[in-house]
Amino acid sequence: MRIVVHEESFPARPAYDTAVSRALLGAVAEGRSPAALRLYAPGDAVAFSLLDRVQPGFPTALAAARARGFDAMLRLAGGRAAVFTRETLGFAWCVADPEPRTAIRARFEEIAATVAAALRRLGADARVGPVPDEYCPGDHSVNARGKVKLMGVGQRIVKGAAHVGGVVVLGGSARIRDVLVPVYEELGFAWNPASVGSLEDEIGAVPRAAVVDALLAELAKQHELARAPLPTELLAAAEAGEHEHRLP
Repeated sequence: MRIVVHEESFPARPAYDTAVSRALLGAVAEGRSPAALRLYAPGDAVAFSLLDRVQPGFPTALAAARARGFDAMLRLAGGRAAVFTRETLGFAWCVADPEPRTAIRARFEEIAATVAAALRRLGADARVGPVPDEYCPGDHSVNARGKVKLMGVGQRIVKGAAHVGGVVVLGGSARIRDVLVPVYEELGFAWNPASVGSLEDEIGAVPRAAVVDALLAELAKQHELARAPLPTELLAAAEAGEHEHRLP
């Protein structure tokens, strides 16, 4: 598969950043873009899901996130609140598929295996699978030593394409715990704060560029990669759709 890699980031506008990934998914679904992968530097934000939004404690969870200096947005994929910080790496992989539901598990498995292999390349004992009582739980999380979560991932299906997106925690695990404890308490979700990990906790500080290079090296084993800027028309579409991911 040929995959175009985009690396622009919009950390000051989390809702817009999400809208960019959504616009990319639409472009792939409509045949205006080949398969594409965004690798980007997020800002500090809690990404709430539609499920979170209907919980009685959602307004106070939103306030708790903002009180700790985190913006908030409605996430594109996934079932529970996730945290993006300036010490994480966001990814959004969009692929065309005329029957996208048939390969949901295969896509999850590929991205999880790729991330785990990239983190092992850097020296971490990275494995695929959830850890007990992890935050934003999922079968295709990537963990370290079977003890702490390093990567979470979700998937969004539309007609003609799929989006697999998530976040790799490079550092700052304490800040993630600090914001998630009150947010999850207000949402009524039980979890273990000790499940939060980071690449820095495991092997020391690693530059984001080194993690990007490791991910691309693993992807290049199976796919043809080409770096390119995001098209102007796609950014305009994201501008028009940004309001759909803003939270009051």
